[in-house]
Amino acid sequence: MSGYVGILVSDPWLQNQFTQVELRSLKTHFMSMRRETGKLSLADLSSKMSSLKVVGENLTEEERASFIENLHHNLDDDVDFEFFLRVYLKLQAHATATNGSPAKNSSAFLKAATTTLLHTISESEKASYVAHINNYLAEDEFLKRYIPIDPSTNDLFEIAKDGVLLCKLINVAVPGTIDERAINTKRLLNPWERNENHTLCLNSAKAIGCTVVNIGTQDFIEGRRHLVLGLISQIIKIQLLADLNLKKTPQLVELVDDRCGRVDESSTGEDITEVDEFSIEEIRVQKIVTNFSSDVKDGEAYAHLLNVLAPEHSHPSALSAKDPFERAKLVLAHADRMGCKRYLTAKDIVEGSPNLNLAFVAHIFQHRNGLSTQTKQISFLETLPDDTQISREERSFRFWMNSLGNSTYINNVFEDLRNGWVLLETLDKVSPGIVNWKIANKPPIKMPFRKVENCNQVVKIGKQLKFSLVNVAGNDIVQGNKKLILAYLWQLMRYNILQLLKNLRFHSHGKEITDADILEWANTKVSNSRSQSRMDSFKDKSLSDGIFFLELLSAVQPRVVNWSLVTKGVTDEEKKMNATYIISIARKLGCSIFLLPEDIIEVNQKMMLTLTASIMYWFMKQPVEEIRPSGTGISDSEGSSQLETISNSTMDDSSSESSIEENGHL
Repeated sequence: MSGYVGILVSDPWLQNQFTQVELRSLKTHFMSMRRETGKLSLADLSSKMSSLKVVGENLTEEERASFIENLHHNLDDDVDFEFFLRVYLKLQAHATATNGSPAKNSSAFLKAATTTLLHTISESEKASYVAHINNYLAEDEFLKRYIPIDPSTNDLFEIAKDGVLLCKLINVAVPGTIDERAINTKRLLNPWERNENHTLCLNSAKAIGCTVVNIGTQDFIEGRRHLVLGLISQIIKIQLLADLNLKKTPQLVELVDDRCGRVDESSTGEDITEVDEFSIEEIRVQKIVTNFSSDVKDGEAYAHLLNVLAPEHSHPSALSAKDPFERAKLVLAHADRMGCKRYLTAKDIVEGSPNLNLAFVAHIFQHRNGLSTQTKQISFLETLPDDTQISREERSFRFWMNSLGNSTYINNVFEDLRNGWVLLETLDKVSPGIVNWKIANKPPIKMPFRKVENCNQVVKIGKQLKFSLVNVAGNDIVQGNKKLILAYLWQLMRYNILQLLKNLRFHSHGKEITDADILEWANTKVSNSRSQSRMDSFKDKSLSDGIFFLELLSAVQPRVVNWSLVTKGVTDEEKKMNATYIISIARKLGCSIFLLPEDIIEVNQKMMLTLTASIMYWFMKQPVEEIRPSGTGISDSEGSSQLETISNSTMDDSSSESSIEENGHL
């Protein structure tokens, strides 16, 4: 197991489109095709792909040749493995669309990515989300020329094509996520500017907890409606559930008495922390329904709920109605009298639309939840542990893990990782093939020792990857030890980005990359751009004003920073403006980062490392001519020498491990 690395590609999105079994099979085909002539061109692909499943079985050689020629006009271009994978995905999507149904042998991973042309959308969902957008973005200066959007048309998808609407919607859901100064808002955007908005949108969506594994900027450009609607659905859900936690709605504790025991003034902070780890869906429905689909179809649960919350608006025949459709109409009439906006129709209730039912319940909860208004009876909440640093790190690691496309969505890392399964999935994403799935236990896991077995393998793999795990055992994860879990996740996230840097085709000759290499690269880039800024380490307090990172971003892509928007970074407010701008323009470039402005202002060295490494990774993936426009003063030879300096580095990694211990972790 320890010797198997798996097949890795430099683009994480592309990696996630295939299982390791598929990658190995496709790599074998690719090497076989190239072995015959020593190289492979686009012109060769149509004939040589005849033996591949789906593509070879469902398309003739002429159809493949015609499709490839339409995609790429220069058929003499050489094809490397990643290029081959991209062509294969597009051909498979074309084959599936042409034949009307997905191939029997295509995996779930591939189906999600390649059958997009066959997806239909829910007109009810579209109408509901359009109403939401019309309500919350009607006063936006840029969008008011397009709003209100007509839900009976496809105008929503046309307006979304420039990326502005989705960026604005993310800021409605989680205010401050995107610095709107970074959004390109001209009336007519060129393809480059439009792509920047899409990239900013996708990276920001990941940063607030959306799963966007199978969505790319091209999907917005092509107007793939089900993908756009799916992303909008996730953003709106995050907005509707934003306040449903103990910090913002402490009365929620009333809903979990049966689950956790009666909670009173004698309860400890640890007891209540366990309450706060439940997802709102679980809290909201545990006594009534178990899902937002089949269990609410008859409308009875809604009728009972609204009668309790607003008896003055009840209709006597709601519960006695025999027809579920009639009852659903009475339920919605009741909600209207309460002043709740419509997120669904009677038909949506009867058909059990889960997304719209969740939105409906969340909105009712926001409007009138029936919980007590007295907070002095739950004054023990003041004793809740409020470690801001832990909270921010938990958020960053949670959204990073969710962005990898694991099978289980993580609501809280301290609770959801305790069975070890999601950690094993994450390890397999970061280092394909490293997990021994034969001894792993898949949820639901009833026996506690099975969870310990999973977590023991997690610790064993961590040691194999040279993580600092002194005196750490699997049971520490099962018990939800916050400090140990955060320390493990930090090392895993760091390992992931260092591996991405190491595995770039044109980089490093396979040698390890260290924190010191990243620091040296950043300082060299800024120095070569004729700036005097410098960072001595990732905990250098001078970084708090943001100027160094703005200089670095400008060095890797001169056009990305609008210096007229940059402050001097002297006051706290100026530092925050620079920090939010840094994060947004880094995401706009294509950097996948999960930090908050406070991490820059307070110089959180972990997040400073991930930010710098993400910028470095983006830079080193770009073709030379794209990242060094003429007149920047940076020559190709300078860029090559920087790569060579890093690839020849022999520095050890002891400094990074000691820094974790210095911060009190492990």
